[in-house]
Amino acid sequence: MLLALSCAAQVAVAVAEPPIAVLFGDRKRTVPVVSHPQGGSALRADLLGDALGGQFLSDGGAAYHLQLASTRVEILVGSAFVVVATDTLPLSAPAYRVTGRVYVPFALASELLPRLASGLIYDADRRELRRFGDVTARRATPPSPRAPTALPQEPNLASSRTTGRPSASTLRGDANRKRVVVIDAGHGGIDRGMSGPIGAVSKVFEKDITLAVARQLKSALERRGMTVVMTRTTDTLIALGDRGRIANQAKGDLFISLHVNAANPNWKQPGGARGFETYFLAEAKTEDAKRVEAMENEVIKFETAADVRSDDPLGFIMRDMAQNEHLRESSRLADLMQEGMTRVHPGPSRGVKQAGFMVLVKAFMPAVLVEIGFGSNSPESAYMTNPANQRELAESLATATENFLAQYARKIGGGT
Repeated sequence: MLLALSCAAQVAVAVAEPPIAVLFGDRKRTVPVVSHPQGGSALRADLLGDALGGQFLSDGGAAYHLQLASTRVEILVGSAFVVVATDTLPLSAPAYRVTGRVYVPFALASELLPRLASGLIYDADRRELRRFGDVTARRATPPSPRAPTALPQEPNLASSRTTGRPSASTLRGDANRKRVVVIDAGHGGIDRGMSGPIGAVSKVFEKDITLAVARQLKSALERRGMTVVMTRTTDTLIALGDRGRIANQAKGDLFISLHVNAANPNWKQPGGARGFETYFLAEAKTEDAKRVEAMENEVIKFETAADVRSDDPLGFIMRDMAQNEHLRESSRLADLMQEGMTRVHPGPSRGVKQAGFMVLVKAFMPAVLVEIGFGSNSPESAYMTNPANQRELAESLATATENFLAQYARKIGGGT
């Protein structure tokens, strides 16, 4: 992917559309808009930085940063993310480099910078980016003095490791601030997910059950004083990759994805399969975990080619490092979720497991996927579609979330 991007970039300096004007004080500069090799348009980062009265500087290798007054935007060639303070934010396409010049997606200037920093505004009608004062980050307070963030160099693709981290855990911030929990109701829209029970004339669908439980969980968490962000609030399809991006943009502390399991029809007595289980992101270790992983990742067939394009190796390495940072926290959260459901769920506990769920890959925070029962089983299907039981399940998950955050606050407060 990196090689393809590099080759395509060699011809990606053709003018795509009229330039944009950048106004700063009484100074006006124009920045050419060129074609991005993956579609859309791009700007030369050094020209953008200079026009805004800032600097675009190399940090070595593939790492760069755009410095605008007190706001530092860290950019990595080949990555579709930027880092501002402790926030990792998505770009519409990767940054790329041609003959020593770095280009960034046009949306960095037209959407991202005006959204994350005060003192900047983009006028689409006039094609003008205006800086009218100091540029300070809205999304996060400036970090305390520390060593510069170490971003990976362009990787040796023969190796699976680089140094550095794309972002720090949001949980490592102010322990007294209001926590943000992101709830993901699995499936939606044309992707109905599981349908069951087996042999029933009247079917229930996973997308409806997960949304109902997600709404109950939202209410339960808000009663506990938390801020809740839903990846979907209606019957609509959200791409798997976008669900994690929503969580990152919301500065989530936790990501909880809700799903309904279904038996493998090749099992002996598949209609009898019951129980609940909780997953965190890691390589699947059992055949059953691989089955659930494949089933929940199958939603990709409903997404457009643009939604599901393969990610470059560097992006994979960065996500791998970010997820490794949260592996232990995700495992502990999964334990608490499973313990909580054990107290209320009529089915057997199938335990805490690990698998490579696409929906969890881009959520750079402790993240779990909860299978709340088997919709293919008639009694469990009836249990999960009962509003009173949905509330009870949601309360158990909310209590587990609250306990996890309290434990982590004590851990940070204790200095461990």
